[in-house]
Amino acid sequence: MIPFERWVVRAAVAALLLASIQTTRAKEEPKAARSVARQVNEAFVAVAAEVAPSVVVISVVQKPDMAAGADGHPLLELFPEELREQMEQYFDQKKKEAPKESRRERRPAPTGNGSGVILRADGYILTNQHVVEEAEQITVKLSDGREFKAELTGLDEKADVAVIRLVDPPKDLKPAKLADSSAVRVGEFAIAIGAPFELEHSFTFGHVSAKGRNNVMPFTQRGNAMEQDFIQTDANINPGNSGGPLVNLEGEVIGINSLIRGLGTGIGFAIPSNLAKEISDELIAHGKFTRAWLGISIGNLRENADYAEMLKGVKEGVVVNARVPEGPAAKSDLKDGDVITAVDGKAVKESVELRALVSRKKPGEEVTLDVHRLGKNLKIKVRPEAYPEAGSMVTSVRPRRAPTEAETLLLGLTVKPLTKESAKKFGAELQPGVIITEVESNSIAAERGFQSGDIITDINHEPITSLKEFQEAMKQGDLKNGVLLNFVRAGQSSFRVLKEKSE
Repeated sequence: MIPFERWVVRAAVAALLLASIQTTRAKEEPKAARSVARQVNEAFVAVAAEVAPSVVVISVVQKPDMAAGADGHPLLELFPEELREQMEQYFDQKKKEAPKESRRERRPAPTGNGSGVILRADGYILTNQHVVEEAEQITVKLSDGREFKAELTGLDEKADVAVIRLVDPPKDLKPAKLADSSAVRVGEFAIAIGAPFELEHSFTFGHVSAKGRNNVMPFTQRGNAMEQDFIQTDANINPGNSGGPLVNLEGEVIGINSLIRGLGTGIGFAIPSNLAKEISDELIAHGKFTRAWLGISIGNLRENADYAEMLKGVKEGVVVNARVPEGPAAKSDLKDGDVITAVDGKAVKESVELRALVSRKKPGEEVTLDVHRLGKNLKIKVRPEAYPEAGSMVTSVRPRRAPTEAETLLLGLTVKPLTKESAKKFGAELQPGVIITEVESNSIAAERGFQSGDIITDINHEPITSLKEFQEAMKQGDLKNGVLLNFVRAGQSSFRVLKEKSE
């Protein structure tokens, strides 16, 4: 046995050694922490140095009707009213501060600015469509201060992408490296580079907050016309960052900064690099990007709780909310209220997935849609067409015989046969169906969004041509579970679910 005294000595020595080790660790841990912080710091510094030569500042002189100042700027559409007023004051002040030169000496003053990314060594530059739209002159400034004139190569309004090219490009341009945006992970570091408020080559960092954002621009602000598949970031983005890159720690471009949700909110949106590259390649090769479309307004089934509750056998998919008259879908067997679950065998759960699959088809190339329609699974063939130019969509009028006068009242709807007189009164076109002449305020019909002048054409996908057919179809329907009403409003078809309130 170890004598007691020797045991005490050994225990004391062990305690002293343990204390010494802990003291050493306590001294070393701050050094190690600082070392890690320095490595992260150096990583950001390296990205800044590597990417800066590939980022440019773009100044444009816009046509007079576009150069009024802050009014109409695409970014300002998303600003709260008080911030919009601040921006308008900022632009007004910039006008007042402009030098008062004589007309002979005066040079066109820039009326807009943004950022861009060098795509190719021969002078092609990627930016946002809203940065260069309606530009009479485009000037590009490199990171070393050199300035060059540029010309528009092509633009795509739906994705807010544009390509410009330096008129006389230097031979030392440094193209940016584009990442595979499909491999981007939520939570990654993200660095935004651009010229916010004319502060050139500003760097801010944050994270990738989300991917696949597709409800960023509301319908009233051309959102339904946009190809929305944004990367969300909390890296600080402001006016002037538009068109500039969002990069990862490898110095690769993962997105093109495009939109913000108010100033200083930490909510910004970038176009994924894969989409930007696909479109820019076409703009360089052909001057435009051609999409195919079905001519439908769509939404996610899980966002329409009442309709999802009516359906059996399908939980996810894309709902056909409306069809454009004379569009590809209107020429097929597809109907409003159909739920599309696959395109050519590829499953779709969200609107953005459907748009991506269809838009990349060749116009005229037939596609097969897997469709769920009130308990039935169907396969419907549609031939997508090239997305029409603005203002080229037409509507059709189908004449019909006016039936005898009568009316019916249901859940707040007053419905009458569609006659020449009622059509004229509500500015509607004659076609098979019955017309809603009145919607009671605070009624179920009002809550569902029905309006006077809506023409009901189908009930549960059965055509309605008279008031009698309307009444019979409603009797056969189940208002407790919901009845599907297809209707036409101002030439546009759509649908709603009419359902009694449960007690």
